[in-house]
Parts: sequence; structure tokens; C-alpha cells
Amino acid sequence: MTGERVLVVDDEPPIRRALGLNLRARGYVVDDVATGEDALRLAAANHPDLVLLDLGLPGIGGIDVVHGLRGWSEVPILVLSARGEERSKVQALDAGADDYVTKPFGMNELLARVRAALRRGHTGVEEAVVETGALVVDLADQRVLRNGQPVHLTPTEWHVLEVLVRNRDRLVTQRQLLQEVWGPQYERETNYLRLYVAQLRRKLEAGSEAMMALPVEAFETV
Repeated sequence: MTGERVLVVDDEPPIRRALGLNLRARGYVVDDVATGEDALRLAAANHPDLVLLDLGLPGIGGIDVVHGLRGWSEVPILVLSARGEERSKVQALDAGADDYVTKPFGMNELLARVRAALRRGHTGVEEAVVETGALVVDLADQRVLRNGQPVHLTPTEWHVLEVLVRNRDRLVTQRQLLQEVWGPQYERETNYLRLYVAQLRRKLEAGSEAMMALPVEAFETV
């Protein structure tokens, strides 16, 4: 009996039922949902050890679920999809999925991939919502509240903030920020950071203690 928790996300009840039966028979704790919205909510609440994710979901699609999870979590994500073309696989893996299995699949192969993903999996405890002073950063829903009011951030501003929040107990260098937000070819463009860090300061620094709780090297040296 493993006791490891698996979140199954698929809008087809027979697949959820088959996966649930096979996983529970092998000692896994299984949560199953049919929508991307429920997947993000339950992942934030229960912190699964592995996510089995269909791409073709009603509402929030599977790729958006991957992005939402990767905003705060390193949980292994194994995509299950009827989309077998290379483009879908590349898109899912680039978004942050760890593996991709095309439907229909053999249960024994899938279970082997589950075991492999769990062996490689991240074991740290992660937070979907981070609060510091008047600032609330929801990494799962990708939104920021200041004094209870939403703060509008551009996608790039959000990405800069996300990297800082996820590394709030570690030093973040200019080079790391540039590479994670813009890519490895931009490691010397510190003018990008000057612009976006200044914009973040204006939007978030109503209570300066919120910014002080984040890694500070990038803010102090750009």
C-alpha cells in the first residue's frame, strides 16, 4: 500500500472509473474530477503526489491546467490524451507536463509510467496561495490581491512576480530572472528588469513590507 495521492482529471466517467479502480487496487489514494477548474481547486487543497490529466476538458483546457499547476507546484503531471499528433505533445511538454500517453493506452504501461513519475517526483510541500502583509498572491489562479482588491498585472509582470514568490526563501539573481522569464538568450538585458521591476513596485508597493518579503537582489541591483 503506497498511500500516495493521485489526482485523475478526465471528463469521461468510464476512464475516471477505470483509473480509480486500478490505482486504488494498488494502494494509491485517488481523487477524480471532470473539469480543469475542479482540478486546480482540488490540487491546491490536497497537494497530490501525481496528476493524470486529460487535455480535452470542458471549461479550462488541459494545457491551462498545466500552466496553473506549474505556477506553484512541481507535482509530476502525466498527460493522457486522444491527441496523438506531435504538436499536442510538444505543447503539453513545453507547458510543464512530465510525460504524455496517447489514448487508448495499456493499463500496465500506464501504471509503470505512474511509478516512474512518482519516483522522480518532487517531495517538498508547496503553497498555492502566499500571503505577506497586505499582499495575497494566488499562484494557482494567477491573481494578486492588495488589501483585498485585485491588482492587474501584465503576463510578463506576473511571470517576474511568480519567479520571485516561488523562490521567496532563496536569493534570485538578475540572470536567473532574465532566463526564466525571457529565455537564455536574454541573460544580459538588465534594462528589461529595470522596466518590469519598476512597474511591479508601483503596483504592489502600497505596503512596502510585501516587497521586502520577496527575494531582493533583483530589486536592489537593477
